Amino acid sequence: MNNLNGILMVIAAMAAFTLEDMFIKHLSQDMPVGQILILLGLGGSGIFAGLALFNRQNLFARVAWKPMMIMRMLTEAVGGMCFATGLALVDLSTVAAVFQALPLVITMGAALFLNEQVGWRRWSAILVGFIGVLFIIRPGFEGFEPSALLVLAAVFAIAVRDLLTRLVDSNVSSIVVSFQGCAAFILAGGALFVLNPVGIVPVSVPQGGMILAGVIFGVLGYYGIVVAMRVGDASAVTPFRYSRLLFSILAGMVMFNERPDMMTMLGASLIIGSGLYTFLRERRLARSSRLAVA
Repeated sequence: MNNLNGILMVIAAMAAFTLEDMFIKHLSQDMPVGQILILLGLGGSGIFAGLALFNRQNLFARVAWKPMMIMRMLTEAVGGMCFATGLALVDLSTVAAVFQALPLVITMGAALFLNEQVGWRRWSAILVGFIGVLFIIRPGFEGFEPSALLVLAAVFAIAVRDLLTRLVDSNVSSIVVSFQGCAAFILAGGALFVLNPVGIVPVSVPQGGMILAGVIFGVLGYYGIVVAMRVGDASAVTPFRYSRLLFSILAGMVMFNERPDMMTMLGASLIIGSGLYTFLRERRLARSSRLAVA
């Protein structure tokens, strides 16, 4: 294992995802979000379809389209629809801060639906994390951003997706799963057009360049995460996923003149702190379990 290389790959992946978010937000100023999702989905699924063809993998094998896989694809579509719409309406730094609650929601979902044992310490950390989310969204108070609830909905949808991923048949390759994830963006974009019928905007050369860049950075981000988890220990590289928040704050300040307020920063700190505690607690329990077996 090479943890240094793994850490660097995670940081690079988080930077790539931030750049993808930045392009989506910039494009959403002049282009319907549904159209953006469809174009990104076509680009990403095309790349993974090419990889599947190169590796002689069958994208349409029956095992890859069982009800569980279709359900995972639908949750991906809902998550993408909510996330991209929220990203178009809310500050980039706010979106990134709320999105950091994802590991906490996954831990909660694993306890409620997969019968994983979660003690009172981690439940307390989850509660603290959600208090941090409330600090950022501030329902009922001045500065409340109703659109930020879309990001929270995306967090829950993507958490369900990740929980379903644990149940995916091991015979289904990561490339096929990734193809389905990108294809889900096409479904999400189509659903947005149905919910809010708007005209399709002709794509200019600069917009086409941003779409291409969004596709490339999205694929690179995914590839970076996969490589990081293979070359480094998960316990060493996972905490560096939170670097995405820093990149998003910087991108928001430089590209969109955003200035996160103190409540947003406090809420983000609570979310990250509780997330790190939950991760370290899970790591300690896993180590204790291995020692007990030994």
